[in-house]
Parts: sequence; structure tokens; C-alpha cells
Amino acid sequence: MPGIRIDGRKFDELRKTTIKRNFLKYPEGSVLITQGSTKVIVTASVIESVPRFLVDTGTGWITAEYSMLPRATQVRNQREHYRGRSAEIQRMIGRSIRAAFRYEKLGERTIKIDCDVIQADGGTRCASVTGAFIAVFDAINYLYNQQIIYEFPDYKILAAVSLGLKDNQILLDLNYAEDSKVDADFNLVMNQDLEIVEVQGTAEGATFNRKKLNDIIELGEKGILELIQIQKKELNL
Repeated sequence: MPGIRIDGRKFDELRKTTIKRNFLKYPEGSVLITQGSTKVIVTASVIESVPRFLVDTGTGWITAEYSMLPRATQVRNQREHYRGRSAEIQRMIGRSIRAAFRYEKLGERTIKIDCDVIQADGGTRCASVTGAFIAVFDAINYLYNQQIIYEFPDYKILAAVSLGLKDNQILLDLNYAEDSKVDADFNLVMNQDLEIVEVQGTAEGATFNRKKLNDIIELGEKGILELIQIQKKELNL
């Protein structure tokens, strides 16, 4: 393959990523995250209740929903079109953010994450995870500043990135044109200590061996650390 990708990036280069905090007026936490042409609004809402299985435990909860606007893509889709796929993605987002925070210290309340893709060009679930960390951080900060909770829960900054394998070359942070043509694709979630939270990897047209998987994770680490630096800058950490 040539040395430059179709959008002019190097193989190991992230798309331009920006995170705008307090994007909406009403939620306790909200961001607009942009990665290349992908744009996701992520909100974090505080709900003064927990699922039934946590009632009377004193423990909080974090959960997520994910959806895509009908015209987030090149052609309009029915609102129900992504429902089955959305269920799998929102479980991933919820698992990831629960791994980032000691949510048990929230008291019996839930932080509900809503990820709404307003423009999709690949990597929407990973952008949702990266944005959700900041939205939830701000929602918890709201609880702390309002003295609803008296201790800020322990946390580890966390981000997610997509990768692909094409003609034995690893690509970081796929756009849609790349994602639709790779031989294998991956989603990687890691925290600031480079501990793996989740790895999703699927052969689309070719298999891969253990060594290649290690190489993919190594490049993913580079992308994750770069995203975490962006998050830290936004959070003034």
C-alpha cells in the first residue's frame, strides 16, 4: 500500500479530534466530540434512582444508550434501523465507563449516558466512549460541587480507538471508507495506565495471528495515549 491514506494521514495518525464541554444547557455533563467527520453529542444525566438489583445497597450505577440520527449517514436510515446494533454498542459504552469510575461511591443514583451520533464517518462507538468519560466526569463533578456527594470517586482516564488491518498494514482510527474495506477491524478501550478494558476484533476478509494482534494493540496504545492527552487538556488535569 502507499505510504499515505486516502485522507492524507499516516498509518499511525489519529484524525483531528476535538472535545467541546458543556455543549448543552441542561444535562449535568455534555460534550460534542468530533473525530475527523464523525460528530457525537454525549450527555450524562444524574437520575436519583438505581436499577432494582441495586436498591438498598448504597451503590450507584452508570449505564448508556446509543443512537444515530437518520441522516447521520450518506443516505437516510429509518430510526429503528440501528436498534439491534445500538444495543451491543451501548453495552460496550456502559461497561467501559463503569471501568473508569468507582461508581459505587455515587450513592443510590444512576448516571445515564446518551450518545447521539449526528454525523457518522467511522469510529462512532469509540468516539462515544472517549466523549462519555468527560461527560460523566463533569456529571460527577456537579454532584461533588453541589455537595450531593462528599468524595469524588476514584477514576482512571479512559479512551477508545478503532484500528484496521489492510494488506497486512495496521491503520489507526478508521474513517468509514477504510472501515468498510479492511481485512480485519478492531475497537480498543484502555485507561491511562494502558490497562485493557475491552478489545473487539473481527476478521472481515483475512485472519490474523497473535503477533499481529500484539502489533495492533501496541499501535492502539499510542492512539489511546494521544486521546487521553486531549481529554486531560480539556479537563485541565
